[in-house]
Amino acid sequence: MESLTLKKTSRRQDPNVEDMLTPASQNSRNYGPSLIQELGTSDLQTRGKPTSPEDALEVLRHDPEYQSLVSTLRYLAKDHADGPAGFNIRRPTPLSAQLIQVLVTEIAPNYWTLLKEDANEEKTAGLGLLLSCLRSAGGINAILTRLRAHTQDVKSQGSRRGERRDLSMDIGILLDLICHVLEGDARILDIWKVTTGVVDNPGKGRPLVQELLSIFGSGKTISLAAEAEGLLDSSSKKSIGSLWVSDSVKYTTWLSDNIMKAQSAAHIPEQSKFFPSLFGKALHLGHPEIPIRKMLSALILVKDTDPQHIASLLDNLPQTEQRKVLFSALKILSADYLNRLGNCESAESQAVISAVAGAIKACVGVSEIRRGHLTEWLTGSSAAGLGEGIGIRRAALAVVSQEKDSAVAVLEKSINQFGDQLYIKHSPMLQQEAHAQVLILAAGYLHKKSPLKLSMLLKSSAWMNAISNRLAAPHLRARFLGMVVGEALSGLVDKDDKKLNFKMEETERGEGKWYKDLVRVLDQVGTVDSLLKPQTEAPIPKKIRQAAPIKPSSQPRQQGFIIEELSDDELSDDDVVAYGKPDSDEEDSDEDATLVRRDKPKAPVYIRDLIRYLRDTENYDHQKLALMTAPTLIRRKANYGKEVSEHAEELAGLLVGLQDKYEIENFDDLKLQGMIALVVAQPQAMGAWFSKTFFDGDYSVSQRASVLVVLGLSARELAGFETSEYAAAASFPSKTLPERVEKLFIGEQSSTERLPSSSLKALPPNALDTMARSITSDFLAPLAATAADAATGPDVLKLSTFNSRLQNDQEGSSNPKVKIKSRTKPQIRTIKNTTAQLLSTSFFSPLTARFQAAIHSSASRTRGIIFQPHLLALYIKTLALLLHAAGPTTLALPQMTAELWGLLLNTGVRVQAVGDLSVTQALLFALLALLDVNEDRMRDVCRDLGREVVETQEWVGSVFGGLRGGDGGEEEQVKMMAAGVLVRLNEGIEKYRLLMVGDLIGYG
Repeated sequence: MESLTLKKTSRRQDPNVEDMLTPASQNSRNYGPSLIQELGTSDLQTRGKPTSPEDALEVLRHDPEYQSLVSTLRYLAKDHADGPAGFNIRRPTPLSAQLIQVLVTEIAPNYWTLLKEDANEEKTAGLGLLLSCLRSAGGINAILTRLRAHTQDVKSQGSRRGERRDLSMDIGILLDLICHVLEGDARILDIWKVTTGVVDNPGKGRPLVQELLSIFGSGKTISLAAEAEGLLDSSSKKSIGSLWVSDSVKYTTWLSDNIMKAQSAAHIPEQSKFFPSLFGKALHLGHPEIPIRKMLSALILVKDTDPQHIASLLDNLPQTEQRKVLFSALKILSADYLNRLGNCESAESQAVISAVAGAIKACVGVSEIRRGHLTEWLTGSSAAGLGEGIGIRRAALAVVSQEKDSAVAVLEKSINQFGDQLYIKHSPMLQQEAHAQVLILAAGYLHKKSPLKLSMLLKSSAWMNAISNRLAAPHLRARFLGMVVGEALSGLVDKDDKKLNFKMEETERGEGKWYKDLVRVLDQVGTVDSLLKPQTEAPIPKKIRQAAPIKPSSQPRQQGFIIEELSDDELSDDDVVAYGKPDSDEEDSDEDATLVRRDKPKAPVYIRDLIRYLRDTENYDHQKLALMTAPTLIRRKANYGKEVSEHAEELAGLLVGLQDKYEIENFDDLKLQGMIALVVAQPQAMGAWFSKTFFDGDYSVSQRASVLVVLGLSARELAGFETSEYAAAASFPSKTLPERVEKLFIGEQSSTERLPSSSLKALPPNALDTMARSITSDFLAPLAATAADAATGPDVLKLSTFNSRLQNDQEGSSNPKVKIKSRTKPQIRTIKNTTAQLLSTSFFSPLTARFQAAIHSSASRTRGIIFQPHLLALYIKTLALLLHAAGPTTLALPQMTAELWGLLLNTGVRVQAVGDLSVTQALLFALLALLDVNEDRMRDVCRDLGREVVETQEWVGSVFGGLRGGDGGEEEQVKMMAAGVLVRLNEGIEKYRLLMVGDLIGYG
């Protein structure tokens, strides 16, 4: 027996040693107790099936025949707890642990392939019996322990090639085994029942429950499986199916399905604590939206649901987890059902909002804790669904306002916050708009429940100060919100002659009227039945070819052929049109006729066809055609029908998440151009959608970077600074003259003059960086010329080669048109106020508001993503380009300036700039853009943002002093930018110092 053991443990050390030990192992079986043991085992196998767990253990230890193995597994899989032996392999006992160890270490590696082949032919074969024996805490732990040991062996330095191959096969078998063992949406409930059913005392069963929580909810199963999968060779991966355990998304989905399956089952007191705890663990596996979506679909958005199921799940969570679940549920409900309703003015809006309110009511239940969290969501820094539509705020207020005290609390907090001076000055305008809607809606509900209480609140000093502070605000949008809120609430409690009326056109029409009408909105809490109806997709339009108009003829049509003889004089050479040679068919040029393809797909002509092509990720032709057609097709369909507007979000989601699976030429450029076409076609909707996707979407860093590039380039195109080569190709023939006629009427010279300053052709990876360099050069050129003449200013501006370096930088960029031609600063192009307002509300404000909400959020994952250096630098440059594209004529320029300046001085942002030149360069470029656009209003900047100006001067001065420069590299370029910012700031401070004195008292 000693020599036999030596053989097994040394099998993987050296093939020569194994050969040397084999005869000793064989000879040892002819002597002593080993012969008796083998005879006993052979006799046991002959009898057919074991009669006790000890017999089963002996059979499994000695390489049984397949039929004997199946009989043994069938015996072990049967529950003998009620029999005289009282044994169940799935319950934790010393004997069951030995059996499980043999099954995992000996049976599974040697018989796994045979068991799977047998299972394909007969579903009741040995594979199901083996899995049944291992579906317990002990079985899963044994598999994970064995997998960890093999993983460490492969990673060790001494593993030889042949041994590594054997270990890779064993790792593949173990991964496949754990996937089969855990398969099913009721697996955890079954394992939990078996594990805890043997314990009568809850105190003794607590360690077992903690072990199950550690196995399923700690994430160690995912990490270990992912690490082991990375060590597999290609042959092992091919022999295994889908290893879903190593995929965090699939594993979280499986875990959530199991939790909801158990939670929706019959209520068990002990179960009510285990599965809520497991649900809390699932929220921390990296994809919290998956378990929350499963919770909504399984426990709330179903007919005849038991409210006790969702209550028992949420009541056993910590308060912080309840808050997280509730806030995420509100976000999901808004995205899935309410955002598509816009301002909720359609006929179906009220029914959908009532149904969503019913879902929120089910989440809140009778818990005062969750009701308090809902009140906090409406009035807190999260801005009541920042960036979401008003529908979710209406639904949440319908739930909160069912109780008078809650409605009073929401209104009081909203009034105090709405009138706070620091809040007015520093909060993003998108956040202030959301809180203004909450305030008006809450006042309408309170007026219905208690008009007297509302009258008392509107006579308080808090209300008076709120309106006064709003009217005195420096920003136009802040004053507008103050006026509409004041008029709306005054119309509820004051008589006709005492109603507050500013007699402004902005408050009487359009958006102002919509705000004031919110006081009459009173939504009811309904059932979720309307949310359960499947959303039918719009039918795909048929391809109809429009025929040319038929001109009526005065003569009746004659039947048959008409033969007319013409003389030579009547027939001229000009009347005879010769047929040209047919174009060569590339498909027919191949010598082998079998290689000619006749089934090539045609380019999509409808948006639904384009979506279908993009979804077909397994077809190379569809993917390539979709990418090549998307920019032109989207632009062409933008103003004709509702194809683009109805499918814009779906199309954008497909384009953002598209992967270059087939290495298509110019893939990134075509993908960006398709997304730019979407934003240009639907700027108001898609600008906000892409801004939201950058923060909320489950995308990689490169995909988020592409979103920023799309926002920056599309904003420049909307503002008229750039044009796309696809814009002309997208115009319909009816919109343009024939080429020959156009030359006669317009001429070549005038047609070229109508082109914008640059053209967006092939987009380089650093498209935004190129534009940033061009804008920087425009800003620094006059400063360099002035410094060269006066020989004053910072040392870097005194260099004689500074002007030439700027010239070289511009000549080396992709835009050779921008050069230093004079010492006067080029004028910034002014654009329409409507376009500038669109860039402010749909592009700039969503990006800044969501950034501030993200940095104050407790979700470390979001903070970690946005503070990644490359992404942070690109984000700051995008904001600067948006501000520059909006231009100095933007009505919201003071608000945009304050938001961007405050973001640049954020402590977290400046900390990231320490030691990272890319982030420092982005911050300095944003400051250059701010000073460039606000050149004509520096007086207002120094008056309203005096502290920010001085703090910026100190910070940029420290950056300038800490850089060496002189080497012509990136550091010198950053130092030049810092010098330019310092010169402009010093000019403003010296000129408007007296205006800044009052604001700087106590600074420093």
